[in-house]
Amino acid sequence: EVVCEAGTPVKCGQMIRLTHVTTGNNLHTHGIKSPLSNQHEVTGFGQGDGDGDRGDNWKVVCDGGGYFSSSAEYWERSTPIMLQSETTSRYLGSSSSVQFTQQNCGRNCPIMNHLECFGRNSNDQYTQWKVEMGVHLYK
Repeated sequence: EVVCEAGTPVKCGQMIRLTHVTTGNNLHTHGIKSPLSNQHEVTGFGQGDGDGDRGDNWKVVCDGGGYFSSSAEYWERSTPIMLQSETTSRYLGSSSSVQFTQQNCGRNCPIMNHLECFGRNSNDQYTQWKVEMGVHLYK
């Protein structure tokens, strides 16, 4: 298992895993429909040890194929990138119009008012991600 130290540059085209600090689960996708948008579901997956399978691997795409373009060699702060699943080739996406509410998730919903992330076929405004800060710390 390779763990990037804080401040390590991430190359465009590199495969990465995004691991939730508290649970140790990896950002994961597979061919199951997402509950709200009916695209591909994206979940936290694993046993809390950071291990997983190919569904946890995301390719850093720095050129949006015409939607936006970049000739960068590395993922740069404030520059849009996309994350593409190794197993499904779908792009990680999210939209403010796809939110968990009391109506679609129930009264005691643990993710109330959170946005759904999904695997999307197209690379568009819903699949662009930017890092606003270079280092994220957990307390």
